Amino acid sequence: MKQSDIFRENAENCLQLAEGAEGQPAYRRYMRMAQAWAALADEQDWLDGEIPPLPPGPKEAA
Repeated sequence: MKQSDIFRENAENCLQLAEGAEGQPAYRRYMRMAQAWAALADEQDWLDGEIPPLPPGPKEAA
């Protein structure tokens, strides 16, 4: 299993915890954790060469 797949599983687990959270603070905390795990998975895919780097933005292209 790829490292990015493990990160995505962690993100999914956090989303499930968010669904069962009691109260907004816990819900928001789990959602932030899920977003962070998903971002790590995307970055790991990039590091592994599975997705290309982002194209230069408008300021960088000029």
